[in-house]
Amino acid sequence: MRRGILLYGPPTAGKDTITTALTELDARYAPFTRLKVGSGKTHGYRMGTPEQLAALEAGGDVIYRNERYGNTYVVDRPGLDQAMEGGSIPVVHLGQMAGMEQVTALHPAQWVRVLLWCSKETTARRSPQRGDTDTAARLTAWDATQADLAAHPRAKWELRVDTEETAPDEAAKRIDAIVRASSPRS
Repeated sequence: MRRGILLYGPPTAGKDTITTALTELDARYAPFTRLKVGSGKTHGYRMGTPEQLAALEAGGDVIYRNERYGNTYVVDRPGLDQAMEGGSIPVVHLGQMAGMEQVTALHPAQWVRVLLWCSKETTARRSPQRGDTDTAARLTAWDATQADLAAHPRAKWELRVDTEETAPDEAAKRIDAIVRASSPRS
């Protein structure tokens, strides 16, 4: 059975930090590098072209795409398939409930869904600390994430983590425990 982790939350909720803690905990965990078409930050993305995106779409291989910060971000079937090879467990970062729904519906796997949260004030503080030059856009995205979450009150989560109160290592241990408990071969 293929497995993966979906981390959902607003900007600066700790998706990168908790992913790092997971990879340090167990080598099977690996950050999923979404395809990004656009400009700006390149670390943590597979940079692509509009032509590559069009080819993926024509082949039915786009599981989810969203537009934010003037860029297009894509969760693609070939990328997820590759990320799951050899028993690896990809950690996918998402900030939209539609993405959570699309990935779980269109890419069969045993998904552990985790809601990471922090206050808007914490996002305002963390964003410039991590080097963002577009904190205002991150705060707008925080608002959109809060509204998106409120519009999906029945969303299912295996774990909810307040990253203002829970250390990244502790969150990683909790996520790992859920993955192991749901796996027949841990």
